[in-house]
Amino acid sequence: MKRHTISCAVLLALVLSWGPLVALAQQAAPKGNVGFKTTKTQIIDLGSEIDGMTGRQLRLRVLTIEPGGHIGIHSHKDRPSVVYFLHGTDTVIFADGTEKRFQPGDTTSASKNTTHWHRNDGKEPVTLIAVDIFHAVK
Repeated sequence: MKRHTISCAVLLALVLSWGPLVALAQQAAPKGNVGFKTTKTQIIDLGSEIDGMTGRQLRLRVLTIEPGGHIGIHSHKDRPSVVYFLHGTDTVIFADGTEKRFQPGDTTSASKNTTHWHRNDGKEPVTLIAVDIFHAVK
């Protein structure tokens, strides 16, 4: 059996050369929104509908992210949501750095443990329908 060996120096050089590639692949999460708009909103006050839901709203929004735009990093603590993707390809980047791409017809949800941001890397707008239970600020 023929054995292949690699020296520690060669292995270290390979690992160090990957560092810049990993750094380039990771993008700092933006705090604000760019190229983002809400085109339609429908709200139901849940306090008058369900006991114990005072101050909460069921909210449906149609959201658009223009090419090169993004929705800044945000948490869904106290704001669970479900999303349906209508148009374009949306890249969602989670707090741990993992990414997931969504296409028209895809669905997803966000729970109290979800912190993420959205990015449109495509050449066409991303349009999605987001429904959440939102704590109304008065």
